[in-house]
Parts: sequence; C-alpha cells; structure tokens
Amino acid sequence: MKLKLLVAAVIVVCGLLYLLLIRSDIQDATLILLNGVVYTVDDRKPAAEAIAISNGKISGVGTNEEIRRAFRSANVIDLHGKAVYPGLIDAHAHLEGLGAFLANLDLVGTTSPGEIQKLVRDRAATTKPGVWIRGRGWDQNDWQQKSFPTHELLDEAAGDIPVYLKRVDGHAVWVNRKVLEIAGITAQTPDPDGGKIIRDSAGEPTGIFVDRATEMLADVLPDPPREERMESILRAVQSCLRVGLTGVHDMGVDLELIGIYKELIQSGRFPFRVYAAINGGGAAWKEYMDRGPEIGLFDGKLTVRSLKLYQDGALGSYGAALIEPYSDDPSTRGLTLTSADSIRYFSDICVSKGFQLCIHAIGDRANHIVLNSYEEAFKRNNVNPADLRFRIEHAQVIDPKDIERFAAMGVLPVMQPTHCTSDMYWVETRLGPERIRGTYAWHSLVQSGSIVPSGSDFPVESNNPLWGFYAAVTRQDHSGWPEGGWFPDERLTREEALKSFSIWAATAAFEEDVKGSLEPGKYADLIVLSQDIMTVPPQQILQTTVDLTIVGGEIVHSADAIAIGQGMTGR
Repeated sequence: MKLKLLVAAVIVVCGLLYLLLIRSDIQDATLILLNGVVYTVDDRKPAAEAIAISNGKISGVGTNEEIRRAFRSANVIDLHGKAVYPGLIDAHAHLEGLGAFLANLDLVGTTSPGEIQKLVRDRAATTKPGVWIRGRGWDQNDWQQKSFPTHELLDEAAGDIPVYLKRVDGHAVWVNRKVLEIAGITAQTPDPDGGKIIRDSAGEPTGIFVDRATEMLADVLPDPPREERMESILRAVQSCLRVGLTGVHDMGVDLELIGIYKELIQSGRFPFRVYAAINGGGAAWKEYMDRGPEIGLFDGKLTVRSLKLYQDGALGSYGAALIEPYSDDPSTRGLTLTSADSIRYFSDICVSKGFQLCIHAIGDRANHIVLNSYEEAFKRNNVNPADLRFRIEHAQVIDPKDIERFAAMGVLPVMQPTHCTSDMYWVETRLGPERIRGTYAWHSLVQSGSIVPSGSDFPVESNNPLWGFYAAVTRQDHSGWPEGGWFPDERLTREEALKSFSIWAATAAFEEDVKGSLEPGKYADLIVLSQDIMTVPPQQILQTTVDLTIVGGEIVHSADAIAIGQGMTGR
C-alpha cells in the first residue's frame, strides 16, 4: 500500500514538474494578433495566421496554434480574418511639404486659372497683414487652355498680398506682381543656369518661374518659424499613419529639420520612422561630411545617411532633360541642373564618407548622364556598387539601352506609380509614340533584375500608398481608364507592388534586416486593412481603409474596427 502511494506521489510530482517545464517555455508578449491573413513578405514563410510582439519587435509568426502554444499576453487582438501586411514605406516623399500642403491652399484638381483666382481671393479676405498666401498643386495640363498662367489673375485676386503658388511637381512657381517687386525681378533679370523665367512678348516676367529660377525667390520668401515647421511634421505624420505608412524616405532635409526630428522623437511625439536624405550642398551636408552618417537613432526612428541632388526638372514644366527635343516643343530638350564635375565630386565624397547618393533624374538624357557618372565613380573608387546602393529618384523616362544598366550596376530606380497615372493623359504628347515605350517601365526594370522601390513624392501625389499600389497593378486612373491599363505590359504583380512599398523600400535604405517584412527580430511595424488588397477586385483597392497601424509594437492609429480582447495565457 505504501509503495502504491509512493509511486502515485512520484507520478504527480513528475507531472507537475513537466507542466512547469512546459509553462517555462511560454514567452510573455506585449501584444498578440490572432485569426488573421498575414502577408509576411518573407519568401521563406509567405503566409501566416498570427503574430506575437514583444518589446517593440516581432517575436513570433505562425499559425494560431503555434502562437498560442508559445506566447501569452494580456493584450490580444482577434482579427476575425482580416489581412495583415508589413507597415508600408514611402521610398520618396517630403514630410514637411505634406504638412505645409495640408495647411495651405490645395490646388490639386483645379480645372482652370479662374478657379484658382477665386480660391486666392477667398483666402486674401482672411489673410493677416504681412502674411503670404501660399498654395500648391496647380497643373496647366489639367486645364482646357494648357499654357502657363500669368500674374495678372493673382494681382486682381490678392492686390498687395504676396502670392506664391507651387506647381504640382514643385518644379515651377506662379507668383503675383507683388512678389516680383519684392524680389526685384524685371525684364532685365537674366535666366539663371538650369532655370527659366517665363516672359511675355515684350520680355516682361509673367510670374512663372521654372526649376532653378524658383531659387531667385528664396531670399524673399519668409522662412516658416521652427514651431510652424514642427507642427507641419506632426500634421504630416498623423496623415501618414492613417493611410498605413509607418515610415518614409524624406528626400531633401536641412539641418534644422533634422534637429526637429530629434526633438520630436526624444519628447515621445514621433511614432514614425524617417530615412533622411540631406538636401545637397548646404549647411547640413557640410556638417555631416565631418560627422558621418547617423544610422538607426532612437530605436530605428531616424537615419541620416543619404545625399539628394537634382539632375533635371519635371516633364510637366518642360524641365526634364531629354536626349531628343520635346515632341510638343522642339525648341527645348529640358534643363540639366547639376554638372558632371559636381556629380563626380559628390560621388567621390559619398563613397569615402559612407553616404548613399540619390539623384533626381526624370528625362532619358538625365538618367543616362547619372548612370554614366555612377559607373565612372564605381570604377574610379574601385568599389562594389551593390555595397553603395546609389539611387536614381523617379527614373521616369529611360532610353531602352539603359534599362538593363540599373541591375547590372546595382543602381536602384526609386519610382512613383501614381506619377504614371497622373501623367498618362498628356505624356505621350510630350514624348511621342516611340519614346513613350521607355516611360514608367516598372516591369522591364524588374525583369532585368532590378528591384523598384516605390513612393509617391507626396505632396506632389497623394500620400495614400494604396493608391500607389492600385496604380502599380492596374496602370489605370480611379475611374478604370484606360480599359486594360496604360501600356499594361509594364504593370507590376500584386506581390511585386507589395514588395515595392515594403521590403524593396527597406532595401533602398539598407534596412531590410530590421523592417520591410514580418519576421521574428524585426521591428513590429504592421498594418491591418479593411479589405485584402491581394485578392479583392482592383477597384476595391481604392475603397480599402486602414483599420490598424502599429509602429514598434505600439498602436498608433485605430479606426475602431478592431478591439483588443481579453488576455491569453498560452497552453
């Protein structure tokens, strides 16, 4: 009898020890997501049902049963079958510009100069003395009369109030006579190198400044105070989180803006990630040449390791540098803004100091010049191009002979899908039927071995990455035009489009090991959408909204469509 009791006691003790051993294998998680359709963007494990998050990073990805068995948490979200994706990354954007755009006149979609005149007149009625009227988004290609407007319309609307209106692409500015007077611009003022003052038949400035000519207004345009810049950033970040962006590549920052980022992050008001490219040649670049790159500051919230230059202007304002003249204006081939000597100098500095070089190039001539300059720099410095990841921003019009050079040289074409669907109505008029074949050539670039990191160039385009995703997979506008897509052979697949806004964008910032896919050890940056954009009909992508945005394991946007449930103890 005693022996039986002893054996029973041993069995009980062993069982308790076994249960304790099992329980010791269960990890505590700060947040668990269950019952989802998880697109990991990890080719080794592309799909899952559940995710565990611990201390700001992903600690587990797997089936519901696997996550339940391995983790416990007081915070559990039942996704009820909703789709989960990595937090989306805009690989070319202007964060402060978006914040300012949201506060100033929104001219996107205006259909005539007269419509803009009315908006300016209404704003003038409430503008305080000494304050300029600012706006952005006009595009003469959207008007019935497609010629550039003149200052007289703004003079009538605003009188002596200075008016400064950026074109949608940011490469041209429309001002009134008051600004011309303040800046001292007259018929005798010469065009600067790389820029153009549009003039009337008598040689008088009309109020339109293109590319480098816009810099002539920089000295008189009031700089926004630091607090206003800070508010613009906060406004832009909240807008981005609502549309599923968890980070951006901010293309063209100055020293004060970098300081603002650091201040906001340290004060806990910046639930976002920025990969910053310094605007070429200014005080920030001089300081960072001595300091060197700053990588992954504040738990990955800020990296400063790139330099942004401009090789040409934009197609819409005839500033993009083309090999042959514009089809609708044979008098010009566009503008080149940076000399070969300057590119050579900056290339060598970037190689020696460990910076990535990002050059804006839209026209085929500009892309050819930059590719040649990069190739010479790689040979001159005897470096592996893949280690540098030099970039061409936009790469909109490429000579077919240059397409394969991107992959062969390890140069990244960073492109914006919505630029294509905004420009497709008129771009063939600019380029003609042959040259158009090398325009927005996403599929050709991918087929040649390149990755194509995607962005929006906001505020030039909407910051909603789902609009970019839709444009990439359809090459149609929001009404579904044209049927079948504009040059549909250049569409991306949905898998490629998702990668372009996630892992490919992360790769363009040297950050593919810490973000861009849902894998254990990476930052817990992810989104939950109202519909599965990988399966719904294309038009429904545009109606999809963001239910949840998580950055570093913290819920930073919630549409109240998903609730945090009861804790889970694991088993």
